[in-house]
Amino acid sequence: MSERAAGSVINASARASLWLQPHRIVLIAIGVALVICAALFMRWDWVKDYYWLALQGIWRTLWILAVTVVLGFMLAVPIGLVQVTGPRWLSWPAYWFCTVIRGTPLLLQLWFLYYGLGSLFPQYPWIRESFLWPYLRQAWPYAVLSLTLSYAAYEGEVMRGAFAGVARGQLETARAFGMSRWKVFRRIWLPQATYRALPTIAGETVLQLKATPLVATITVVDIYAVASRVRQTTFIVYEPLLLLAVVYLCITGILVFAFRKLEARIPNRLG
Repeated sequence: MSERAAGSVINASARASLWLQPHRIVLIAIGVALVICAALFMRWDWVKDYYWLALQGIWRTLWILAVTVVLGFMLAVPIGLVQVTGPRWLSWPAYWFCTVIRGTPLLLQLWFLYYGLGSLFPQYPWIRESFLWPYLRQAWPYAVLSLTLSYAAYEGEVMRGAFAGVARGQLETARAFGMSRWKVFRRIWLPQATYRALPTIAGETVLQLKATPLVATITVVDIYAVASRVRQTTFIVYEPLLLLAVVYLCITGILVFAFRKLEARIPNRLG
């Protein structure tokens, strides 16, 4: 047997021994017992009538999360960068943007955009006749915008600290070797800052997932809105909420696993 094969066998046995520890066996047994009790003593006959709507709600939750995280991070990078590098006429607006967004409730921001700004657009005929009106009359653009701005504000502060934490000597050395400012930023500053901020980004992404149910307050039918509809039409309270919790737990587990794999793929010597 080769050394690589022997190492694989040892790693597999080590992982198996971890799962056979007493506390893990007890937790698995408790989980199995809870699943059996839920299947036997709770009502699930409503699932067949709402499963397709639930799948649509899960899909809507996932794409809202993905779009707002990607757009929010794209905004957070320049917001954090200008607070470190300046100039002052850009750093101060970025600072106050983060302060205002982080200092006010997300629900208030969401309602301000939808019920405030959204109610102004119908008053202008040129907006109603434009190609944007089919989108502006719906609720999801306001949900995406509010969640994106919220994520950008929180991550902007995270990236500000990450950019400031990169050693200046590395940047100066790269400049001394003739690298342009853009190349230094793209190859050294941004990768190291992102790696430093990655654990916090993972946590903020999970919090962003937990913030998505707020979009149900402006008629966006996500998975939380589906659970609320089931509760209101069938008067079944606990089962929809339990299933909703399981869905969020599964998505959270996938996000945490993906971020850990991403961190593991980045060399430890970075930064």
